[in-house]
Amino acid sequence: MSNMKATLTLVPPPSINEPITDSFSYFDSYSRVLAKLPFTNIEHIADVLYDAYRQGRRVFLFGNGGSAALASHFACDLGKGATATGNPDRRFRVLSLTDNIPLMTAWANDTSYEQVFAEQLRNFVQEGDIVFGISASGSSPNVLLGLQIAREVGAVPIGLTGFKGGRMPEFCDHCIIIPSDNMQIIEDLQLSIAHALFTVIRHRITQETSQEKASIVCTAA
Repeated sequence: MSNMKATLTLVPPPSINEPITDSFSYFDSYSRVLAKLPFTNIEHIADVLYDAYRQGRRVFLFGNGGSAALASHFACDLGKGATATGNPDRRFRVLSLTDNIPLMTAWANDTSYEQVFAEQLRNFVQEGDIVFGISASGSSPNVLLGLQIAREVGAVPIGLTGFKGGRMPEFCDHCIIIPSDNMQIIEDLQLSIAHALFTVIRHRITQETSQEKASIVCTAA
């Protein structure tokens, strides 16, 4: 891992090709990107996350800036929202690595900012866990290094990115690429995808809980 810092260099995202001059052109661009989302990949990642829930495997989320905010948001949805209609004794074991600011600054100060997620993962991640990195450019060194750690221990690296994916796909078993070169639209749709994943998984949890309750009633009868 000593060579990772040298190889994970930040690559600036491509320039925005389509000018957006008003709200109409913004949402027109948004709708065209929305229609091109990789829905099959999104559904597959919903399957992976749902399996992690059922098997009690842990989910680690992380990113920078707006992606850091989304990591916290998504962890809240999965950790709390997914329990609202499900089995209270079975919960998502989910953690956002962006929330412990003292710990992040300690690792950044004593090693480098590239290590702030990788070093946290080394404390916890195990084979079979989910490591979910979020980076709009797909080239954030600290996110890629976290995904690399997942690979090394046999965890499942998942990525959510935009533009053309940057370097993220090569570090992931599963990767959603939002086909846009507009950072704001990418971030809008990253949140939408996180909400879609959460909503689909919550529905499955609700169905499973209802079936379990019905089975108990039938057995008792």
